[in-house]
Amino acid sequence: MVAIALSIALVLGLRTETTSATLAKLSETSTPLEVAISNGKPSLVEFYADWCTVCQKMAPDITQLETEYADKMNFVMLNVDNTKWLPEMLRYRVDGIPHFVFLSQQGETIAQAIGDQPRTIMASNLEALVTNSSLPYAQPSGKVSKFSAPVAPTANQDDPRSHGSQVVN
Repeated sequence: MVAIALSIALVLGLRTETTSATLAKLSETSTPLEVAISNGKPSLVEFYADWCTVCQKMAPDITQLETEYADKMNFVMLNVDNTKWLPEMLRYRVDGIPHFVFLSQQGETIAQAIGDQPRTIMASNLEALVTNSSLPYAQPSGKVSKFSAPVAPTANQDDPRSHGSQVVN
């Protein structure tokens, strides 16, 4: 009888156990992007989706890190399912989630990371961000060369777009 009672209690306990750290709560406490870019603190911007299992899995770690670093930096949550954030998704080249963007105190992109990040890795990156050091575990973002290809076709017959012009009937 005792074993059955304990089994039932265990099953019910596991079924009703929910984590207090959710993406919705993180989103509610998130610093608005406009504020984060202009308030003089470094920022962590996370692009996420409610349906993303990795985002859900990382929510407790991000919540702990937010609690630990709340007075030193901004935490910004941007939901990729909200088309409002499309310009930012294009700007930061978001092609997978979770996508983390590390911003300097001036709001400039320092580095980015994509996918599941262990808490220790995120903590090391955030500590470096706060101390204005190079981030040990994120892909640096640098300047890229501007390139503009000619759009108008040229009269050159070597142009691959003129393949039909070489055929003589």
